[in-house]
Amino acid sequence: MEHSLLVNALIYLIAAVVAVPIAKRLGLGAVLGYLLAGMAIGPWGLKLVTEVEDILHFSEFGVVLLLFLIGLELDPKRLWAMRKPIFGWGSAQVALVAGLLFCVGLLLGVEWRIVLVAALGLSLSSTAIVLATLGERNLLNTPAGTAGFSILLFQDIAAIPMIALVPFLGVAAVTTGSGVNDVGAATGAGSGWIDIALVIGVIAGLILAGRFLMPPILRIIAKTDMREIFTAFALLLVIAIGLLMQLVGLSMALGTFMAGVLLADSEYRHALESDLEPFKGLLLGLFFIAVGMSVDFGILLNQPWTVLGLLALLLVVKISALYALSYLISISQPQKGLFAFMLSQGGEFAFVVFAAAAAAQVLPAEVASILVLVVALSMVTTPLLVTLHDKLIEPAFRHGSERPDDAVEAQEDHVIIAGFGRFGQIIGRLLHANRIKLTVLDHDPDQIELLRKFGFKVFYGDATRTDLLHSAGAAKARALVVAIDDVEDSLALVDAVRREFPTLTIMARARNVTHYYDLLDRGVTILERETFEAALQLGRQVLQHLGFGAYRARQVAMKFRAHNLQSVMAVYPYYRDQQQLVSMSKQARDELSEMFARDAEVLSRERHEGWQQ
Repeated sequence: MEHSLLVNALIYLIAAVVAVPIAKRLGLGAVLGYLLAGMAIGPWGLKLVTEVEDILHFSEFGVVLLLFLIGLELDPKRLWAMRKPIFGWGSAQVALVAGLLFCVGLLLGVEWRIVLVAALGLSLSSTAIVLATLGERNLLNTPAGTAGFSILLFQDIAAIPMIALVPFLGVAAVTTGSGVNDVGAATGAGSGWIDIALVIGVIAGLILAGRFLMPPILRIIAKTDMREIFTAFALLLVIAIGLLMQLVGLSMALGTFMAGVLLADSEYRHALESDLEPFKGLLLGLFFIAVGMSVDFGILLNQPWTVLGLLALLLVVKISALYALSYLISISQPQKGLFAFMLSQGGEFAFVVFAAAAAAQVLPAEVASILVLVVALSMVTTPLLVTLHDKLIEPAFRHGSERPDDAVEAQEDHVIIAGFGRFGQIIGRLLHANRIKLTVLDHDPDQIELLRKFGFKVFYGDATRTDLLHSAGAAKARALVVAIDDVEDSLALVDAVRREFPTLTIMARARNVTHYYDLLDRGVTILERETFEAALQLGRQVLQHLGFGAYRARQVAMKFRAHNLQSVMAVYPYYRDQQQLVSMSKQARDELSEMFARDAEVLSRERHEGWQQ
């Protein structure tokens, strides 16, 4: 078909645009949306696209870009500091999972070479899926995220000797190739040393180029002041390094990761990240779509119990091994299950290992096809397992691990602070420094333990419960400060206090103007919008930086503050009337514009140079 590339691109984009938002809306995550889109348009779905292998090899470049961008976030010192988790936790994971799968395979009576290749390939996890999931959930810097990344990085390294080992187990010594890796392992002992020397030379050259050659080249490119040329060079850099690594039999992804690490302390790091990020996202999405298309439902229909049994075996072994390993890594209890689920699938390099094994006749073609299908299905199960963890396991665990409310020592002539997050802490520290007696209520156990170490009297409990408020001495308190993050909870607390302690003075923070109005409705008159004053102070500093005198900047800011508060109160009686609210907001903007225009006219006539210090 003419223009088949454009037609295929159109199909991919439509599938992604339709499936991903639906999956996100259902709480299934973007990765599962891409996988389902691939299944829908692939050979076993609507048959809109059939060139699965070509698309899979091309889209694997998204994994390469992902590793390069991750490398940019890690300077060599930080990477060196991670050597223990990379080689310690990584080797433990691969050895434990491969060992368990190997033993189970032997017990089932499978030939040892087939079992060994299958166990090694299935011990690997998907870098693309795990890192995309961690990034989507902002978990990369958590203990589980750091451990997961370290294990994935070791797996990318370990895939190289795995692929090199395969031909020595087979009948035919053949050189195998793939989109991600190309290892010429069918070489004799003599040429093996030459290959090793070539690999060392390329790595050394990459290090020297990254340190001494790339910075001046990037500087020259940047001086052209042409964004598209800088983007083109960034892509050229990644592609060239990837092909060079592939040429000497190393992983493209691992090579570009090293290049990213070497450029991590470059002044052009952020520019490289911003230019390559869109390509990475699109290609990763295409990779997941290609994996979805590669699911061979023909094999699944012909041998359903074999495929499903192997899938269940893989998931049980990997999840069990990873959960056990999480205790050695010291991952917090709530994240242990998430860590095990995220790394439970097979990986991209498993496709490479099984293709190499089939070419070397270690694996029969039918067995290799079944294993590839199991890996693809395991990738589909990961978002489902993570969603299961979020919806059922984590809430059940959190509910089961809840501790009872602390027994609160009733005080007199004190101030109660409900909520001791960033906002409440500032108020608490100020009052504590001025010897005001405090009773602090919060429902974050970790936060409470931390604050108690610093001498604060903090109690665990739900501040909206009236019995807890009675125990806290609300009847004899001087004031209640409502600093709870959740808007609904803060309003519920105010309602409870108004019923039980009508004379208690309530002071509250408002998250936004609507929250401000809701508090006013409840008779709370001493309140502050949490970002307003800070934004006003920063605005004053910006004005001074731009050349305004200190007095003028303060005068303008205070006038804006007064006008804003006046506008907020003027709108308050009508804030439930949307049409009236829009009209009043427009009027307030016009009044503010006129006010500043008059100020500028006055200041042009009589310059006031005070407040310059």
